[in-house]
Amino acid sequence: VITTTVPKMLVNILTQSKAISYAACVAQMYFFMALTCVDNFLLTAMAYDRFVAICQPLHYATIMSPRLCVLLMMLSWIISLVGALIQSLMVMRLSFCGDHEIQHFFCDFPQVLKLSCSDTFNNYMLLYIMAAILGIVPLTGIVFSYSQICSTILKVPSAKGKYKAFSTCGSHLSVISLFYGTGMGVYFSSSITHSSWKSTV
Repeated sequence: VITTTVPKMLVNILTQSKAISYAACVAQMYFFMALTCVDNFLLTAMAYDRFVAICQPLHYATIMSPRLCVLLMMLSWIISLVGALIQSLMVMRLSFCGDHEIQHFFCDFPQVLKLSCSDTFNNYMLLYIMAAILGIVPLTGIVFSYSQICSTILKVPSAKGKYKAFSTCGSHLSVISLFYGTGMGVYFSSSITHSSWKSTV
């Protein structure tokens, strides 16, 4: 996700300009959404992998076959790229007039939709549907996997066994926390400081 925002930020710092072309804005939105969704789906696949390893260790090799791993990875990419493409095409159909200042530090769908003078009802509906499919469904999978993992770990009689099982999931849980924590931080901070000119491009 950093790869979609940092290059433009570095150009802005070097040129002392916060301007971005319409085509570059749409491209940034597309790649930001696609890569964010891929991250989200891959984190869900990894949570499922941990679930199988801890809850069904004897069947791990059978369930998590190389074929299933490739299938999960390919589905993550295909769903994410198609979802981002649909959103980007919907934005490209809009007309823009008046103020073209985005109240954010990068081009994001909700911020760009606010600038449109066209009817954006369909865009917002699509945005909410895509957020549910590409955001809430993977998060539900992660929560379900870890609830089952915790339930299984608590049944382990030895403290050493519990520690080993928890340590297996520690790094993945920290990545999930960083992913969702920074995502919420970006959107909450932008909604709080939306009137500040410092966050605009």
